[in-house]
Amino acid sequence: MNLPDLPAIQGDEALRRREFPVCADKVYLAHAGVSPLPACVERAVNASVSNGTRNDQEEGLARLLHETRTRAATMLGADYGEVALIGPTTAGLSAVAAGLDWQAGDEVLIYQDDFPVNVYPWLALEARGVQVRRLQTPTLGHITPELVAEQLTDQTRLVALASCHFVSGWRIDHDAIGRLLRERGVLFCLDAIQTLGAFPTTVEHVDFLAADAHKWLLGPCAAGVFFVRRELQDRLAPSAFGWNNVRCPNYVAQETMNLRSDARRYEAGSFNILGIAGLNAALGLLLEVGIDNIAADLTAKRAWLVEALQANGYKVFHPEVASGITSSWRKDTDMKALGEKLDAENIIASVRGDRSEQDYLRFSPHFYNTTADLERVVELL
Repeated sequence: MNLPDLPAIQGDEALRRREFPVCADKVYLAHAGVSPLPACVERAVNASVSNGTRNDQEEGLARLLHETRTRAATMLGADYGEVALIGPTTAGLSAVAAGLDWQAGDEVLIYQDDFPVNVYPWLALEARGVQVRRLQTPTLGHITPELVAEQLTDQTRLVALASCHFVSGWRIDHDAIGRLLRERGVLFCLDAIQTLGAFPTTVEHVDFLAADAHKWLLGPCAAGVFFVRRELQDRLAPSAFGWNNVRCPNYVAQETMNLRSDARRYEAGSFNILGIAGLNAALGLLLEVGIDNIAADLTAKRAWLVEALQANGYKVFHPEVASGITSSWRKDTDMKALGEKLDAENIIASVRGDRSEQDYLRFSPHFYNTTADLERVVELL
C-alpha cells in the first residue's frame, strides 16, 4: 500500500477516512470485539469476487494461499509449514482438544474466566477421562508465570491460555510461560486473538496457537490462522479428512490415507477464498505499519485513557499493563446506559461483564484512531 508512517496516517484525516472508512462517521473503539474492515481488505475481497465471476473461483488460489501463509508465518515468527488457514479461533482450539491422544487421568489447566471458546473445548474432554483444572487468580485475568508454575501437577499435560484477557486487558508473558512449560514437558496452547495484530505474538515457546482475523488483525470473520509446531504435527491428528489434506492423485481416493507432511494436513476441504483474500490484505497492512509500532501506539493510547478515566472517577483494570484493552467502571454508574449514550454519539465501545454481573465499559482503539477520538469519549463520560 505504501502507507506513510503511523503519525502521518493519524495526522492525515483524508487518508484516514479513505483507508479506514469507518472514520467518516464513527469513532470506533471496539476492536477487541469485531473490527470494521479497512479499505484495502474491501478492495481485496471485491477483487476476489470479481475474479470469481469471470473464472473458476479458485483461479489464482495457490498464489493467494502462499502469500497469506508467508505473511502469517512472518507475523508469528513461525515456519511456513507450521501455519494452517482453517478459519475461526474455535476451529483451531477445538482441533487441538480433539486431536491429541489423551489418556484417562491426564490434566488440562485452563482459566475458567477466559472467553468461552478457550474453555468449552477443554471441558468437553472430561467425557474422555481428562481432568480439567482451573487456574485461580488474584484478580480477573491476572495470570503470571509464577501462578502457572504453582498450579501445575505431575499429571498436567497441557495448559490452555489466552494471550490477553478479553475484559481486564491483562497480557500474559506467553514467552516466559511457554519456556517453563517446555522445561517441564507440558504442552502450551495459546488463544492469541486479543494480541495478534496489536502486539508481538511470536511462537518460539508456544506449541499451538489459534486466532481469527476479525479483531486486531482487521480481517474478515472466520478467516484466521492456526499454528502447530512442526515437531508436534505427527502427534496432533486432524479432526477432519478430505481431498485437500489427504493425498488423492487425480482426485482418486486411495486405499490408504497419506496426510500432507506439514500444517496443511489440518486444511481438509475447500478454502474460504474471500475471507483469505481479506486476511492476506490485512496482514500486509499490519506488517507494513509494523507490529512494534502498533504496540507502542496502543500502549500510549492506553496510558492516556487510564489517566483520563481515573481523573473522572473511574476504576481501571491493571492500569500499569501494556494492552490494547482498557476496561473501566465507576460506582453508581450504569455502564450499559453509558455505552448506549456513547453509541448514540457514534462512539463505538463495548460493554462486557464478569461472573459477578459487574458491567465494564471496554475501550479498544487501533493504530488509526487519534487522540482526538479519545478526547471525544472523555467529553461524554
